[in-house]
Amino acid sequence: MELNTKQLGNVTEVSVMLEFLKLGYNILTPYGDCERYDFVADINGKFYRIQVKTSREKDGRIEMNTASTNYVDGKCIHHSYTKNEIDFIATFYQNKCYLIPVELCGNRGTSLRLIPTKNNQTRGVKMAQNYELEEVVKSLS
Repeated sequence: MELNTKQLGNVTEVSVMLEFLKLGYNILTPYGDCERYDFVADINGKFYRIQVKTSREKDGRIEMNTASTNYVDGKCIHHSYTKNEIDFIATFYQNKCYLIPVELCGNRGTSLRLIPTKNNQTRGVKMAQNYELEEVVKSLS
């Protein structure tokens, strides 16, 4: 059976939450589906709002959308996330959880490099290894 996009999103969300729990951090989930974040992580007594996005690989990058999409009166409305709404975008790809500060994400999408660029460019490139959950959490302590 192939999962639909909602089911796939639910699997990604639960996978990300499980990675936080494995590291010993509590998570809090909002009641209903009306917040801009999917859950809150309690990391060393400080709360961080996390929005989870399903990702896919393309050309050596993990890519994900970083805006929500809603339909109002038949029109597609994209809404980017801001620092006032969430702290991090998270994803789960190939058994690893990645955590990206929202201010480093684009308005519609972002990507993490799994391999270096062919021209060895580094400026503006986010290497996936730098955004692995354990590494980011260390910097928050």
